[in-house]
Amino acid sequence: MQTHEAKRVEITIEAVMETRLTNALVKAGVTGFTVLPVLGGSGRSGQWSREGQVSRARGMVCVVCIIRPERLDALLDAAFAVVERHIGVVSVTDCEVLRAERF
Repeated sequence: MQTHEAKRVEITIEAVMETRLTNALVKAGVTGFTVLPVLGGSGRSGQWSREGQVSRARGMVCVVCIIRPERLDALLDAAFAVVERHIGVVSVTDCEVLRAERF
């Protein structure tokens, strides 16, 4: 089966910033993403969980996007404009997709 190169971008951010982030992604031309709740984790400040609340409300979310490699820079610029002043992590990995026309 034929696969096509793509980029998977995961952005973990405070839940209160979800709408601002997804609006910025849409404005940058991102046509699809998935928002997942983050149950807990560990970082510079130590371990935390949703029950322990790391932010003002509802904890953290992870926004996952799969895009064509040539669209990566626009997505990262949009994400960084939101994440740079808040708690957040952005990661990029290579992946392959079956239906390239969807990305």
